[in-house]
Amino acid sequence: MGVFGVLFGAMISKCAGQLLSVGLADLRGALHLGVDNASWLGTAFNAAMMFIGPFSVYLGGLFGVRRVLLACGALFTLVSVLLPFAGSLPIMLALLVFAGLTAGTFYPLTLSIVLRNLPMKYVLLGIAVYAMDVVITLNITTSLEAWYMNHLSWHWIFWNSAVLTPVMMVLIYFGIPWQPLPKPKEGQPKPSWEGFFYVSLGFALMYIALAQGQRLNWMNSATIIALVVTGLFLLLAAFFRRLRLRHGLVNLKFLMRRNIVLLGLTVVFFEFDLLATLLLLPNYLGAVQGYLPLQTGPVMLWAGLPQCIFGLLAMYLLRYIDARLILTAGFTLIAVACLMNAQLSSAWSGANFLPSQAVMSVGLALAFNALVGAIILELVNSGALRHPLDSLTFGGFFQTVRLFGGQIGTAFMVHFLSVREQFHSNILGLGVQLGDTATRQRLFSLSTAMDPHSTGANMAIGRALEILDLQVRRQAFTLAITDSFTLAAWSAACCLIVVACVSRVPTQFRKVVAAAKAD
Repeated sequence: MGVFGVLFGAMISKCAGQLLSVGLADLRGALHLGVDNASWLGTAFNAAMMFIGPFSVYLGGLFGVRRVLLACGALFTLVSVLLPFAGSLPIMLALLVFAGLTAGTFYPLTLSIVLRNLPMKYVLLGIAVYAMDVVITLNITTSLEAWYMNHLSWHWIFWNSAVLTPVMMVLIYFGIPWQPLPKPKEGQPKPSWEGFFYVSLGFALMYIALAQGQRLNWMNSATIIALVVTGLFLLLAAFFRRLRLRHGLVNLKFLMRRNIVLLGLTVVFFEFDLLATLLLLPNYLGAVQGYLPLQTGPVMLWAGLPQCIFGLLAMYLLRYIDARLILTAGFTLIAVACLMNAQLSSAWSGANFLPSQAVMSVGLALAFNALVGAIILELVNSGALRHPLDSLTFGGFFQTVRLFGGQIGTAFMVHFLSVREQFHSNILGLGVQLGDTATRQRLFSLSTAMDPHSTGANMAIGRALEILDLQVRRQAFTLAITDSFTLAAWSAACCLIVVACVSRVPTQFRKVVAAAKAD
């Protein structure tokens, strides 16, 4: 029950952030917000999650995981109930920060609970559930948000968490046994909040800079410069402070192990490749084909629902095959799916993505299950399970890498998409000259079609020019999307090099399971 509870908590945390992202346009309309103001809603929630990721290591070491999860679950439920009643944007932003601080503890503490409480013979099943938990949630939230908007109201973007979180709390309350407050052993330092605070705040400020950079024109904005400089200063201060401590709680040598660094980099690549499904595909269908979330949702489900089958297959393979081989197969399939999507044209509809989404679903299932499996094998072989603080540090580290690395990838992809759209728009614009024969013919046919709906010839020509401009922009955006899919394919190919550099661990899952059965 306790293990299922923390897995459920990770799903709730991921679902809350994704619902906020998918439902941002509906929130703008309901709250009468402009684009600039509304952009801070997701930033406030995710930056708070970024802050609490490293800081949850300190909280878990000071109060114990059970107390942290129950307290944060109760507060998150209360905030989720209150969010729709926020009377102004500042109040809503404050509540979203509080929601992110509480929900952000669910994810980093999950792996620690799963590994320390689940018998080793069931660890592979826990990996499969955890992986399906995360990937499926990302793909079903579009359909879920669309259903809420069509049958209920925008309030359920927040109330969804208010309904689900108490279930998590019940499971944790009855599933994870009560333990006295952890006390440091002789010679072990007392938990200190300063270093964790510096790291958490530094990453949070850097996250805000990445999230708002494209809108504020990056380093041409004094706000972005201030965020970056302050964030880097805090991170350096935390690093040098840790070097001065003889017995710090965070074991930097443990985090700097070769496989941990490479697997962290693999997490960044995986988050970047996820954008092919979570960012590029919905943007294309919405901007070019005019799809609403209710219509985009089924296309997303084609990559989400098969995870149930292929996630279990990946779990079975992990028992007998090296996780690096499964990772290689997964990222290869992701690259193939991205290259299939890179062949799209402005005539593609949702049905055209079915073959590529099928390939993508297999690739994501194999890659993410194998990635989590490789991370857990590294945790087992490093001996971190014998040291609770190391396992907490491990979870906090990968939560930080997942959020911060994912935002780096998102910021880069959004900037790349914008630059390529401008490039293609300029190139296409050079070929659309008013004196050209092809341009005159196109304008003549468009103005003829608009003539019955216009009050005169001049108005018909004006509408024809607007339509021609929209067609050029539509084609430019389509070409930019194809470039972005190609970039995602190259990212998956680069990740194969990183996976090849991961060293083989001495104890594989088949040995772990065999030892568990012998015990």
